[in-house]
Amino acid sequence: MLQLDVRLFSMADWQRRSLLQALAAAFAAFWRPAPTQAATEATDPEWQLSPAQWRARLAPAAFKVLRQEGTESPFSSPLNAEKRKGIYQCAGCELPLFSSVTKFDSGTGWPSFWAPLQKAVVSKVDFKLIVPRTEYHCRRCGGHQGHVFNDGPKPTGKRYCNNGVALTFKADA
Repeated sequence: MLQLDVRLFSMADWQRRSLLQALAAAFAAFWRPAPTQAATEATDPEWQLSPAQWRARLAPAAFKVLRQEGTESPFSSPLNAEKRKGIYQCAGCELPLFSSVTKFDSGTGWPSFWAPLQKAVVSKVDFKLIVPRTEYHCRRCGGHQGHVFNDGPKPTGKRYCNNGVALTFKADA
């Protein structure tokens, strides 16, 4: 193992990158997540807006996350500490996505939920970090929300790790 480490450090950057890409491709060939519905386009024609229209509607940070699939910094959202009962909605189109009943403190720095509301989100496989992940989007406007992982609490075992800037919160009356 030490020899492999020494060889990796002596490789040129492009060789190291090529080796890592080949390893990732090999991994991806054997590990295939379940097929998911494509999620980047709005399913509601009313929400099929141009980038200029989205920029006019959203704050710059929300535009980066919702429309460009960015990620906000951890522990930056006030919604991470939100404890009241209510509904978390898409910041792009106000579609209800999560109930406060499914929210939990994951310790990751992002609002996390163990299940979305029924028919609220759609997902797709994302290879941006080489290793495949499942990202999810608002079903209505296609806005990027975050990623789902298999390390959440019961009953689902899922962790929907959401960007806070992609959500708004509506407290119960």
